[in-house]
Amino acid sequence: MSEVKIAPIPDLGQRTDEITIYAGPCSVESAEQFDEVAECIADLGLTWIRGGAFKPRTNPHSFQGLGEEALKIMKSAGDRYNLKTLTEVMDSAHCQLVADYVDGLQVGARNFQNFSLLKKIGEVTADTHQMVLYKRGFAGTIAEWLAATDYITDHGNTNVVLCERGIRTFETATRFTLDIAAVPVIHKQSLYPVCIDVSHPAGQRDLVPSLAKAAVAAGADSLMIEVHPNPPVALSDGPQQLTPAQFRELVAELRELAAVLGKKIV
Repeated sequence: MSEVKIAPIPDLGQRTDEITIYAGPCSVESAEQFDEVAECIADLGLTWIRGGAFKPRTNPHSFQGLGEEALKIMKSAGDRYNLKTLTEVMDSAHCQLVADYVDGLQVGARNFQNFSLLKKIGEVTADTHQMVLYKRGFAGTIAEWLAATDYITDHGNTNVVLCERGIRTFETATRFTLDIAAVPVIHKQSLYPVCIDVSHPAGQRDLVPSLAKAAVAAGADSLMIEVHPNPPVALSDGPQQLTPAQFRELVAELRELAAVLGKKIV
């Protein structure tokens, strides 16, 4: 078994008493939809909103996102509600475009080992050091994940947050199997902050609160939670998205749990 490489110290590597929540709809569908979620997030005193502009869909006929129009919607809402914005970049050709609009760039599970994309993101954000949220692939090992992170950091940006979003196993009761052990393992083997995307492994909104609480209890540095004003009509991943009312209730519960652990939700 090869030795696991210890990652370099990232900009956000210091452990704090804050647990960041990246919340927002799976896809940016309209200015009205995004603003409604942004208002909810801002009212809760949170700091980040996320949303999909370019959507990597398994079915090529599914909604692919609004592209640059979605980026404009995100920037407008972020400025209006004083929120930082996060979205996925799918293509090396889009890296600079996305970076010009948002505060954080996400690498999705399908691009886990798209090394040319990882290099390009590192280069584009080398001066700005925008946060890069790097998701684990469906079948990627933790050792592969840590090693591939160097494709970003070696090209100029060490501001990386690793995001566990569930892996594929034989289990079909959930959309993916959440590897909650990834939190302490990553903390043991590197100094990178760890985010848990609790929506994708759940696949069902009623399971999201339990996974979110488990992530906080396991020591996650941040959570990603999908929120939509009207999930039944969402253009992507409706079944796993919380309504604003459900999200408010969950944040209240997470704040109580975090307080017990000497932490706070931001």
